Amino acid sequence: MPNNGLIRYYGMFNSERLLITSPKALGEVLTTKNYDFVKPSHFVTFLGRLLGIGILLAEGDEHKQQRKNLMPAFAFRHIKDLYPVFWNKSRDAVLQMTRECKEDALKKNEVQGTGNSSASQWVMDVGGWASRATLDIIGIAAAGQDFGAISNPNTDLSVTYGIVFKPSPQAQLLGLLNLFLPGWLIRRIPMKRNGEIEKAASVIRSTCRQQIRTKKEKLEKGDLTDVDILSVALKSGGFSEENLIDQMMTFLAAGHETTATAMIWAIYLLSVNPDIQKRLREEIREKLPSIEEEHTITSQTIDHMPYLSAVCNEVLRYFPPVPLTLRDACRDTTIAGEFIPKGTRVVLVPWAINKDTHYWGADASKFNPDRWLQSPNNPASANGGAPSNYSFLTFLHGPRSCIGQKFAQAEFACLLAAWVGRFEYELNNEEEYDERNIIIKGGVTAKPANGMHVKAKIVEGW
Repeated sequence: MPNNGLIRYYGMFNSERLLITSPKALGEVLTTKNYDFVKPSHFVTFLGRLLGIGILLAEGDEHKQQRKNLMPAFAFRHIKDLYPVFWNKSRDAVLQMTRECKEDALKKNEVQGTGNSSASQWVMDVGGWASRATLDIIGIAAAGQDFGAISNPNTDLSVTYGIVFKPSPQAQLLGLLNLFLPGWLIRRIPMKRNGEIEKAASVIRSTCRQQIRTKKEKLEKGDLTDVDILSVALKSGGFSEENLIDQMMTFLAAGHETTATAMIWAIYLLSVNPDIQKRLREEIREKLPSIEEEHTITSQTIDHMPYLSAVCNEVLRYFPPVPLTLRDACRDTTIAGEFIPKGTRVVLVPWAINKDTHYWGADASKFNPDRWLQSPNNPASANGGAPSNYSFLTFLHGPRSCIGQKFAQAEFACLLAAWVGRFEYELNNEEEYDERNIIIKGGVTAKPANGMHVKAKIVEGW
């Protein structure tokens, strides 16, 4: 649809909406005038129950101060120190997956009377395994605590997040009611989902408080030498205990759920593109040691795997975990020269911008990692060939961009390398998982409503 970067339309009950489409307009909303636009109050109330009012939901001067105090923990020199953590937990997950795959094969062979325990295809729930792995990674990297979700999917925290992030009709109903009713009233509605959220928030807050106090004791004794995010934040002295709890709730929930969702879509896309999967596996096996061997893997290795980086970037372009972001104009302002009155709802849609043919070309709807590889025909590979940074909205941009972008990209690369190096994936049900048939249910992230189940086969020799 031809437009000047702004598309005006009407939402529920004829409420006005403004969809932002051009780099210039996106640049104003996200960067040059970003504090003119705030997250909607109902969104803050709804998510704040699980995430606390940490950096994701804070606004104005409070957000500026929080981001300033947290930036040292997300500096790239600090993220580099976390690569071995990302790899070791990715390796733990793959070794546990391998054991379960072989046990499953042995059971089948007992029934069928065959004898190869590794050749059989194992049907795995990608989301479940990805969530367990990313929860353990964020636990160690953000709080210095191993939650043990990889070895035991029934730990309190793993079960808690599994419940609250699972799409359900009640969750959708509460989300709808939240648009019209005040937060205090929503919380008092006698629904099972409300009880789940309150219980989950209590478990998560208690876990965070306990870890913060443990770290504080080490800091007071002069023994706090840990490199996790919580330790860096504590050393800054810029946070009260309650605010630190809010930050940790944000990092634990948003940090592990978004990367787990990226893994779901990565395994899906590689399953429907076996040639790309094979090419990626060849690079992984050439550059990385066997998953069976204990080696310290650093940023020097992972960051010098061009095809791995290209695949990760293309997954994040094609299926950004957070598909849509809302803002409300908190004062009269302008966008691209147009007057925007206070209270106007502004809509940013990474799922649309990331596949817009104006920025990505005729093959915008094709999964093509090669667009991120530099060549004589594609010198702009740093942007995937797109003409503007604002063509790629997965992590947003500006002062409100994802503070954990480098963390998430490094974690994602390590996980994907470990998983693809060991297993070959194909869809369990091609018709159900045809992209045109997948039912998406949104929550914090967008993922398949019925989960993602694939056939995984151990590829020997690594």
